[in-house]
Amino acid sequence: MRTAAALSRATVRRQEPGVELSDHNPDHVQKAFDLYYEFDYDLGVRDMEDTWHYLQKIPECSGKVGAVGYCLGGKLCYLMCCRTDIDCAVAYYGTYIEHRIKEVKNLHRPFVLHMAMKDRWVQAEVNDMLERRLSPNPLVTIHKYPGADHAFARHGGRTYSKPEADRALTLTVDFFKKHLG
Repeated sequence: MRTAAALSRATVRRQEPGVELSDHNPDHVQKAFDLYYEFDYDLGVRDMEDTWHYLQKIPECSGKVGAVGYCLGGKLCYLMCCRTDIDCAVAYYGTYIEHRIKEVKNLHRPFVLHMAMKDRWVQAEVNDMLERRLSPNPLVTIHKYPGADHAFARHGGRTYSKPEADRALTLTVDFFKKHLG
């Protein structure tokens, strides 16, 4: 089983190759937001699509590829399920999915969204709207984490929560086993 990871480091490669940022450093946090707001989502999806096609050719993949993304990468995974034929994708606390919610009508690949219910970057109203708009689609599974904040699965991060991270990882691995074999 292989996955194309849509991690923050990878998604900003076009903007600043090799950048490494920490949420423990206020200057890094500011830099991350500067990069985030300048990010081109369409190019990001195209980069992920290129990675997906490359991975499909690797014999160990047997042609099946999934994606997992965190924060901005979660939104990219959502867009992959709307715009491409990737086998499946998982989003951890995808930010600003609501800005592209009109694409939900095109969501045609299995998709999991891990929602941090105390997320300081995704308001409760947004989570409610995402659930209303996504959950009618039988290809979508939403897992909620009532006490979790944004980035609850980022090891070493300020809001890391092992119980929620472990639960999300187990659910993610099970999802990939089901859809990627």
